[in-house]
Amino acid sequence: MAENNSNNNTGNTRSNAKFRKGLDIFLFLLPAILLFVGILIAPIAVSLYRSFQKWNGFTPGTFIGFKNYTDLFTSGSLHFVPALKNALIIAFFSVFVQLPFSLFLALLLGRKYKGERFFLTVYFMPVLISTVVIGQLWLKIYNPDYGILNRALMAVGLESWTHVWVGDPKTALGSVVVPTVWQYIGYHMLLMYAGVKGVSPDLREAAMLDGATNWQVDRYVVIPIIKPIIRTSVIFAVTGSLKSYDLIRIITNAGPTHKTEVPSTLLEDMLFLRNRYGMGSTISVMLIILCFAFALAITAVFKDKE
Repeated sequence: MAENNSNNNTGNTRSNAKFRKGLDIFLFLLPAILLFVGILIAPIAVSLYRSFQKWNGFTPGTFIGFKNYTDLFTSGSLHFVPALKNALIIAFFSVFVQLPFSLFLALLLGRKYKGERFFLTVYFMPVLISTVVIGQLWLKIYNPDYGILNRALMAVGLESWTHVWVGDPKTALGSVVVPTVWQYIGYHMLLMYAGVKGVSPDLREAAMLDGATNWQVDRYVVIPIIKPIIRTSVIFAVTGSLKSYDLIRIITNAGPTHKTEVPSTLLEDMLFLRNRYGMGSTISVMLIILCFAFALAITAVFKDKE
């Protein structure tokens, strides 16, 4: 009888200890959970709710079901489909121009060249500079009268190539793509550089002893090892392009004639200029869905390759 009581007491003590431990963990995580719900989950839920309404932000909203979503893709006056196309074009150049260049620099600097830290700082500097400053810098470069781009073309006898780069609908989007790609080369380079430096020197030495060149080592040893980092960079590049806003607003103001419109600038237009808060909420929900879908798709592609 005494033995049974002792076993029961031991079991109760263990249960109480587990409960206290679980309670401590819950209380420790509670502030973070509240912040996560309040800052992320709650606004998404409100946006989802408002996306089913016609609402001007002041009077009570009217439930209209999926009309906002259908109008988003069928109404030509909203410019959402062209805006999404522009964002995907930026994403294309980010993945197939920006990331290969970042990878090239990361592999090059990962070989312990003299002045490695200096070049890392120089290449990463555009990421640290304010986007407003970068936008103004590129506006000066593109200026048709005194911009360095037109001046350089005239200096080499290519006056016919000079252009009103930002004001021409044919070149406006390209004028935005170039600084967008340029600004974040250093960001992705630093991510990949950290992965390259994490590769064991023994693997490099073994491959070199077998007669592999530096580029063969990079291709067959280093790149396969840092694939998870490359995957992360691809996700960041694509989702960042879908959310692009600041440089476009500064350089072209989404013009001319909506040629550089992207979902984020359209979202701002709906909310603050047209007072169409229901449609603005719909665009924000679509951006969340698209970013999440692309992240899952990229993860699946890299998983299959691995």
